[in-house]
Amino acid sequence: MKTMRVGALAADIGVGLAAGAAGTAAMTLSSSLEMKFRRRSGSSAPAQAVGKVLGVEPRGETERVRFATMAHWGYGTAWGAVRGVLAWLRLPPPAATAAHLGLVWSTELIMLPALGVAPPATQWGRSEVAIDAWHHSVYAAATSAAYQLLDHNR
Repeated sequence: MKTMRVGALAADIGVGLAAGAAGTAAMTLSSSLEMKFRRRSGSSAPAQAVGKVLGVEPRGETERVRFATMAHWGYGTAWGAVRGVLAWLRLPPPAATAAHLGLVWSTELIMLPALGVAPPATQWGRSEVAIDAWHHSVYAAATSAAYQLLDHNR
């Protein structure tokens, strides 16, 4: 059984970061397949949001693509730390997965419109909301599965 020590929290966050990278890989695969199938390009809104928050504005197309990739992987990996905190709080894996999904997806749905880089989800249409929910569900499920595989304290 885990204790509520600071060292245990640090370990859970570390495992969560690795799991977040795995979840980001799964979401990248999911969204890449969906974009290819639907013949659409990727959204620039997440990278624009990160750029606004950090005060970064890439100058050329190569820099924009590189920044978008870094923002995507950094954001997804960092959210894995939250999955580690949920485990440290002793949430059972299904509850932690659901909470993680709720936190990640609701943050996107609130922050992108608040930063002025995307319209509110009420203007997206049902299929776009469902596709976005799917990709975030893939992320949360894959992050949690990776967390369970990597966590040696259970």
